[in-house]
Amino acid sequence: MRIDIITVLPELLQSPFEASILKRAIDKGLVSVYTHNLRDFATNTYKQVDDYQFGGGAGMVLMIEPIDKCISKLKKERDYDEVIYLTPDGETFNQGIANELSLKGNIILLCGHYKGVDQRVRDHFITREISVGDFVLSGGELAAAVVSDAVIRLLPGVLGNETSALTDSFQDDILAPPIYTRPADYKGWKVPEILTSGHTAKIESWREEQALKNTKEKRPDLLDDEDLR
Repeated sequence: MRIDIITVLPELLQSPFEASILKRAIDKGLVSVYTHNLRDFATNTYKQVDDYQFGGGAGMVLMIEPIDKCISKLKKERDYDEVIYLTPDGETFNQGIANELSLKGNIILLCGHYKGVDQRVRDHFITREISVGDFVLSGGELAAAVVSDAVIRLLPGVLGNETSALTDSFQDDILAPPIYTRPADYKGWKVPEILTSGHTAKIESWREEQALKNTKEKRPDLLDDEDLR
């Protein structure tokens, strides 16, 4: 998989890909991540990539020309399955979208900044718009890191145990059950006996019950009426 991230602040995207799981995935050659400084595609001496809004109003807007030049250059070099714009008014990112994107080959992530991008970028270049929540960030860089992390960890070979991602919260529209590790008794706070019983079938049944209970208590909106009974 290849992820190309277009941004005006590439330095914000260095550390997320230089540590832990994402770094190992890149080092293994399971994914390639490239950042592209939008200012490199500016056509003026001052490397300006933003301008005032037509019609007036507060906030600067990323111009269409440098974005067009960057995306067009990338598209000449390879095909892309998605060109995604990170924006507060996009579809809310969730595990299902992460699963879907993990099956793609090449994707472009365009980070918004200032007031956003010229609408013509969205009309003519973007194939999908994604939001990481109902709030506004200073730019799309942190959102791009979040999306990348959620997608990359799903790629085969990235996690030490590939079944681990399959039991994460939201994979089956349900939250994960409680988890414990050693010691089994700490200050009198004990791990449920079922988990140390060695009885696999009973453990799995307990986990399913606890996952459903957890979801009912914390995220009932994920369940249908039958599960809520």
